[in-house]
Amino acid sequence: MKILVIVSAGAEWRAVKEFLPDVEIQSTPMGEFFDMQLSSGQSARFFHGGWGKISAAATAQYVIDHFSPELLVNLGTCGGFAGRIEKGAVMLVEQTVVYDIIEQMTGSEEASVHYSTRIDLAWLKQPYPHPVRRGLLVSADRDIVVEDIPMLVERYGAVAADWESGAIAWVAHNNGVRLLILRGVSDLVCADGGEAYGDYELFVHRTREVMKGLIEQLPDWIP
Repeated sequence: MKILVIVSAGAEWRAVKEFLPDVEIQSTPMGEFFDMQLSSGQSARFFHGGWGKISAAATAQYVIDHFSPELLVNLGTCGGFAGRIEKGAVMLVEQTVVYDIIEQMTGSEEASVHYSTRIDLAWLKQPYPHPVRRGLLVSADRDIVVEDIPMLVERYGAVAADWESGAIAWVAHNNGVRLLILRGVSDLVCADGGEAYGDYELFVHRTREVMKGLIEQLPDWIP
């Protein structure tokens, strides 16, 4: 099976390279990548997809066109809603919703539905190899705004949010490529703000923890 792992944010990619210092980094117009052998014996190509929806969509299409993966994997972090999910929990994403679209002519809901993607996880055998929270992840080109949380909970039942998974899922679905998204909760946001807001070093530290765990667990998720 041809496996392509997209890692989005810069801090996430730096953590991956820190844990895998002996890999040979190669460059493309869209980002760095390297190949490695997983402990399961299969090979995987890791690609830095960049942060935000623009980079995420562009690099997802790029790797599909150039490398023809049979399985596209997105490993990364997400921000959790305090009281609805715990720090360090891993989201196994079954649906993504892009919620930061503002459409004032016909309304934003139709646009959000258009970019909402259900991910086929029927190929994953249960019980899952590691504890996960299976559910919906909302995406936007911004960190979680405290005032948005009640709406996101009421409208979508959301527990966490990120920047890229909505774009990656939409591109993978439209190309008919099997997709696995695993996102670890690096920090929590509550009514008083986010614990990592204004503290980038905390985010970097938590990101190292999340990415280390996801990389170590990845071979167990591969069929």
